[in-house]
Parts: sequence; C-alpha cells; structure tokens
Amino acid sequence: MEPVKIEDTLPMNIKSWSPEDRPREKLLQKGTSALSDAELIAILLGSGTARMSAVEVAKKVLAYVDNNLDHLAKLSVKELMKAKGIGEAKAITIVAALELGRRRKEINPEEKPKIENSKTAFDLIKGDLMDLPHEEFWVLLLNKANRLIKKKKISEGGVSGTVADPKIIFKLALEELASGVIVVHNHPSGNLKPSDSDIQLTKKLKEAGKTLEIALLDHLIVAGHHYLSMTDEGLI
Repeated sequence: MEPVKIEDTLPMNIKSWSPEDRPREKLLQKGTSALSDAELIAILLGSGTARMSAVEVAKKVLAYVDNNLDHLAKLSVKELMKAKGIGEAKAITIVAALELGRRRKEINPEEKPKIENSKTAFDLIKGDLMDLPHEEFWVLLLNKANRLIKKKKISEGGVSGTVADPKIIFKLALEELASGVIVVHNHPSGNLKPSDSDIQLTKKLKEAGKTLEIALLDHLIVAGHHYLSMTDEGLI
C-alpha cells in the first residue's frame, strides 16, 4: 500500500488551481457578470477539499438545491452542511453572503421611497419575508405624503401563524408620527388566500386606526415572489 502524501490530504487552495479555474482572477479581468453561480460561491469558499476544487464543491452545493439560488437562500447552516464538501465555516460564509444580498437595498434616510400602490409596498418588504420558513408580521409606517418613515418587524411565529398586537403596531405609529400604516405578513406554505383570522385582524386594525386618525392603507400577504393585497381585493 502506497503511503498517503501530505498534499493529498490538504484542501485545494485557490492559488493551486489551474489558470482557467481561478474565479478571483476572472472577476478582476472580466467583472462579476462573467462568473457563473458556482464560481461566485467558490470565491466565498476559498478552498475545496482534498479531492475537489472550490468550484467543484460549489457545483455540489448548487446541485443540492437543484441549481436554484432561491432555494439556497432558504437553507440554514445545518442544512447546508449536508452538501458534500461543506463544513460549518463554509456554510456560515454562504449564509452570511446571502443575507448581505438581501440587505443590499438598505434605504437611505434622505431618500424615503413613496408608496404609490401595493406593488411598491411589496417591493420594499419582499426581501425581508420571501425566503422565511416561518411567519413574520411587519409594519410599514408612512407620512402624510405616503413616504416610508420606517419598516419594523412586529412579531414572528411558527410555520402556521404569528400573533400581531394592534397596540404595538399603533404605539410605533404614534411614536413615529405616522399618518398611515401598511401591515404585512408572510405565508411560508405559499398559499396567498387570507385566513379568517387575517381578515378579522385587518378589520380590527382598520377600526383602531380610525380612532387614532392613522389610516390602515393595506394588508399584504407575501408568499415567495408573489403577494396578495387586501386593498386591491376589496377586503379593506
């Protein structure tokens, strides 16, 4: 039996890759758009395993989610570690990078967007909700010109539901001197149909808002890349 060489037990570092398999150099020369999803993930990984380059490990990760980046964004660290060649450190790096991607559109306080319709509201909140495996309830606080003051998570729950307290919602609205609110929650099941409790909560919020002169403008239900607006559906 031949002795195992030390280099055969070490992970393949980017510097040891062949010239055509160096995504960092490719990025510098041609820009990010020239890289495949696997090459971008390989840069995050930094190294592969004793038998696979980082690009090959990245391809295994993508194969694990059927080459679907949306599915990849939904995986936890423990779930990612089930992919071949991925340990805890690499899994954490991937999860952190995807979270940064979700946060990339942070709102500039001097450039508050105007909510003109339900699609505008959905575009502002979808990055916070569309990949979650559990329900969360958020509120968008608006001024008199329907410009966003702040978006805030109110609560989170399990797969099938979360609790939203109207007192907390309107307390935030009063503190921020909001003139209107849009409430939003997600359905991890993918079902956009509002439940009876969703409809009852909406009615309760609308009545409470009238008393405080803070209008409930809409209640959105988010399911992945899709949404339902209760205002558009005539439910408010």
